Amino acid sequence: MNVGILTFHFSDNYGAALQAYALRRWLTEHGHRAHFIDYRPAHIEHGGRLSLPTSPEKLKANLKVVYLALSSFLHQHFGNRDQRDKFAHFRERFLDVASDAAPTDNGASLAAAQAFDLIVAGSDQIWSPSQHFGFDPNYFLAFADAFRARKISYAASFGRDRVSSSEAEQLPRLLHHFDAISVREASGVTLVEQATGQRPANVPDPTLLHDNYTELTDRAPIAPDEPYVFCYGLRSPDNIRQTAELVSRQLNCRILSPHNPHRRWAEIGNTVYPDPGEWVGLVKNARFVVTNSFHGTVFALLFRKPFIVAGLTGDKAAANARAINLLRAVRLENRFAPSFSEHNTQALMNSPIDWANVDPRLGDLRQAGSDFLSAQLRAVTP
Repeated sequence: MNVGILTFHFSDNYGAALQAYALRRWLTEHGHRAHFIDYRPAHIEHGGRLSLPTSPEKLKANLKVVYLALSSFLHQHFGNRDQRDKFAHFRERFLDVASDAAPTDNGASLAAAQAFDLIVAGSDQIWSPSQHFGFDPNYFLAFADAFRARKISYAASFGRDRVSSSEAEQLPRLLHHFDAISVREASGVTLVEQATGQRPANVPDPTLLHDNYTELTDRAPIAPDEPYVFCYGLRSPDNIRQTAELVSRQLNCRILSPHNPHRRWAEIGNTVYPDPGEWVGLVKNARFVVTNSFHGTVFALLFRKPFIVAGLTGDKAAANARAINLLRAVRLENRFAPSFSEHNTQALMNSPIDWANVDPRLGDLRQAGSDFLSAQLRAVTP
């Protein structure tokens, strides 16, 4: 089959790059031609357009646009050039996409998708409504309504466990474009079922479709010669900083933290600048993993690392749903720490993980994902 993938393949974000790599890899390993639809809308990372500030909501939206535009400018012109180049080279080598990451949402790449036999929306948080843009209909394949291709979502995520009432009202119209729907989180199952009356498949993130990442880790040059705690934090330093620092003291080893261009807080431990493959290698070789990231949790599980998921707090806590759903699926909910507690951190460090029980559950998730994709490929009309 000739398969098109629509996702956040263009982002300098480890989770986005790795889920894109993993989905394309599964398809190519099963004998299909898989290419990314090169849609890179400005509103995802560059801010997009300002609107007339006719209401408090639109004023907040404009502030988000300005923030993203400023962050993008600083990352592009004052960020770590070596890391930007590493992401570009990773995309060229493993995703087969050009290194240019500038926004392009003129519709040409979407129109070219008419050539595909199957179009897959996802994975990643492609259905997360932003404050300044809302839902992007293109990630619901609205542009492909008249295309002959079969249209599915694979492990699409809303990035949260609930949406507003006005957003919920839009979902029936947006979701009707699909021939089959699968989502990543149990909370997403509920949202789709409420909107369509049909229960979607619940499948794992593409990174869980594989149990072997030697293609990436064998080439990763970052291989510290002394033990370290791998700390990957997004959105907030609360909880994760205290947790990582306590683990570091208890194990008497340093902290390595991959650079986050959106970080607005002092670094945690020592900042490193890996590409996505090196990032995977850093997880694999860590003595302990502390993260508040979904994909940090995924790779800690895949590499059988002792870990703690330090939950996001306050108004960011809704984003914990992704990691919590995964931990529930493998019966490791106790590895989630909703807030910092020295006693709980030490207890988790002293509590070994029963990998003999975890691995079969990861295998079940992997099989569920493979079964869904295989069934959708078989359903493509010649």
